[in-house]
Amino acid sequence: MNKFIGYRCSLCGAEYLPGQVTYTCPKDGGNLDVILDYAALRQKYQPEDITCRCDESLWRYLPLLPVADPGGEATPLRAAGWTPVFALPRLAEKLGLRHLWLKDESRNPTASFKDRASAVVVARARQIKAEVVVTASTGNAGAALAGMAAAIGQKAVIFAPKTAPPAKVAQLLVFGARVLLVDGTYDDAFDLSIQAANEFGWYCRNTGYNPFTAEGKKTAAFEIWEWWRGESRESRVENSPANLYSPLSILVSVGDGNIISGIHKGFKDLLALGWIEKMPRIIGVQAEGSAAIANAFQAGTETIIPISAKTLADSISVDLPRDGVRAVRA
Repeated sequence: MNKFIGYRCSLCGAEYLPGQVTYTCPKDGGNLDVILDYAALRQKYQPEDITCRCDESLWRYLPLLPVADPGGEATPLRAAGWTPVFALPRLAEKLGLRHLWLKDESRNPTASFKDRASAVVVARARQIKAEVVVTASTGNAGAALAGMAAAIGQKAVIFAPKTAPPAKVAQLLVFGARVLLVDGTYDDAFDLSIQAANEFGWYCRNTGYNPFTAEGKKTAAFEIWEWWRGESRESRVENSPANLYSPLSILVSVGDGNIISGIHKGFKDLLALGWIEKMPRIIGVQAEGSAAIANAFQAGTETIIPISAKTLADSISVDLPRDGVRAVRA
């Protein structure tokens, strides 16, 4: 079944067929949302068709992803996702909350959430027969791409600012990626990686640029939904969310805005399928020194004003968030 039927611009609403565009809207540069054939998916699948799957990775949701099975059995590519949820009763009590849970994304193969996006982007690269995948990264996204690409012998090139933590740069090299250090910021590395992709015909993974990154990240929403339903084999706990009447709130750390927009997209997909009745409350959290999206949200605007980001949280330190508009809307 051809479930992937096109893209929709998040700014102007223009729609495109899969082969018409690759990254952003040609009209206004807006980020693209992947459109699935929800009517066909509703006819073919019920929630139980997904939750009964034995695959304990994000690939259990392959019917809801716009890519073909990438292969790579028994490699880290097949181990991304399906991360555990832990109850935090003492922290909940300290914060005055009835319940608090943590989804531990450090359990991914390269120890970050970014493995989800990179796994799906690598699957897309294999599907379109791309020889090289390139990205800009301060560390985690690059490590995720390098690791997922190495799993199936895909060439990867990473543009990273010279200020990237040495340990993260070393991780890129260990996975066999070609690393190009940029004498500038993450935003400079971002622009250079796009130029290289255009010049050499590489497939660009950049966050907030390639629409398939959000498709990978939305799988965390599917896992939260499945856990919420109480059907995850690993998370049947007393007083589980399935038994609570209070609304679910999800807190998401925000840098470029692509993780929160991916989480939002996942729940929108579930809503379109009729598998949930309403959207959960999604709360973005930014460091005070890197709060361009939070500033826009508090000002009641979708206009993202660049800042000079300064925070110890290097993974969410971004001057100009590339997925800011969708993050504000989430």
